[in-house]
Amino acid sequence: MSDIFAVPKLPSPTVAVAGTTQRFPVRRIYCVGRNYAEHAREMGAPVDRETPTFFMKPADAVVADGATLAYPSGTSNLHHEVELVVALGSGGTYIDPGAALGHVFGYAVGIDLTRRDLQAAAKAKGLPWDTSKGFDGSAPISAIHRADRIGHPTYGELAIVVNGEARQRTDIGDMIFDVPSIIHELSKLFELAPGDLIFTGTPAGVGPLLRGDHVVATFSDVARLELRIGG
Repeated sequence: MSDIFAVPKLPSPTVAVAGTTQRFPVRRIYCVGRNYAEHAREMGAPVDRETPTFFMKPADAVVADGATLAYPSGTSNLHHEVELVVALGSGGTYIDPGAALGHVFGYAVGIDLTRRDLQAAAKAKGLPWDTSKGFDGSAPISAIHRADRIGHPTYGELAIVVNGEARQRTDIGDMIFDVPSIIHELSKLFELAPGDLIFTGTPAGVGPLLRGDHVVATFSDVARLELRIGG
């Protein structure tokens, strides 16, 4: 019997689940923009406390802890943006904020890598900036820590260190939109499902990454992500 697929079927991207041999299958990656007031200001954007800004990355943009990532093509100004990541174990539409945490499988720390020069050029022309965010390898992520083991953190230090130098540091309690609010607002626009990841936004202090850089991102004492930027 012939294969039912017209072209080779590639494996689905997955992320490690901390303390287990299980893998978390990634369906979609949603991202929140400008979710920390100081970051919005450093980017010259207004602080919007009414409605979150969302964008997306492809599922296969995930990069595992300990990887060496080739410096992305098409840019000479790659930036780091450290973020708390929420992994969903169930989904739905119009999810009530009071029920939102019941849909969370776990948490990780991630880096929203950004081709800042492409983003700036697109913004200057009033064009979409998908190519600055949704490129290959643009979503490094740590192992996911199950919520039934660590709970649902509402505070804790989010930080990134590059070559031993602290670059970004904040408390997730400073997010403009907290996790239940993000899930609620996102579910009004998309039907959420198991396997979805949500990058919840970055604090101030974003900056460039160069070839050869050693990067460590952490969330409190919960999650840790190590990455090297290759040639």
